[in-house]
Amino acid sequence: MGSDGYFWNADIKELKRGYHYNAYTDSYNCLICGESFENGKVYEIGDSLYEAEKAAKLHIAQKHKSIFHYILGMSKSYNGLTDNQKALMEMLYSGLSDKEILQNTGATSTSTIRNQRFAFREKYKQAKITVAMMELLEEKREHLKNSQKEEPDMLINIHKSATNVDERYAITQSEKQAVLTRYFDKDNNLLIKEFPSKEKKKIIVLQHIASEFKSGKEYSEKQVNDILMHFFDDYVTVRRYMIEYGFMERSRDCSVYRVKE
Repeated sequence: MGSDGYFWNADIKELKRGYHYNAYTDSYNCLICGESFENGKVYEIGDSLYEAEKAAKLHIAQKHKSIFHYILGMSKSYNGLTDNQKALMEMLYSGLSDKEILQNTGATSTSTIRNQRFAFREKYKQAKITVAMMELLEEKREHLKNSQKEEPDMLINIHKSATNVDERYAITQSEKQAVLTRYFDKDNNLLIKEFPSKEKKKIIVLQHIASEFKSGKEYSEKQVNDILMHFFDDYVTVRRYMIEYGFMERSRDCSVYRVKE
């Protein structure tokens, strides 16, 4: 399972700590980038040696700053925050008082800060209710599955860096499989002459192509082109889509490409 799968399947406790324990592999996996730390191995970080779980915690702090800051940096589609709300949330997390926050913002009074904190608390209460309902739905789904009744067609996981998340991403597993079967041959080559114009099909195809790139690895433009040419002759168009839909990011001079986390 990739980092996106771990991230979206994590429970609240795992999401808060930033890593998931995989009992099958006996390893701790970063929810952000997917890096794995296997029990029984010792990891050298700086001048010290650490066991797997401690290494996973240090990895998150050193590479990603914190899971809080990672979630805060996600698009509004996921955390529901405007840029101003993100800035305020970061100041609250750093422990600043209302008066100190007032000095660092354009707010006219501390009551403005208090009102926003109240809004955050109400959002938190609503989120808890939503989580409870979704967990009850998941339990019902498992019950239907175990009782051998018809199981709802599950939605696919969306990459965490997706832009403008909307109904285009409401894609079921069966829809995804149908598109992959239609558009790719047994050697993983695209079977089409023109890239799909329908958004759902385009997203499914791009998601499949994106799986060829490794998280955390840097690619030159030529390396990206070489991978994309395996799938489609017009690699320039596909490369643009990979950036546009948030699957990859590139440096300002376009010399370095990487999977967008």
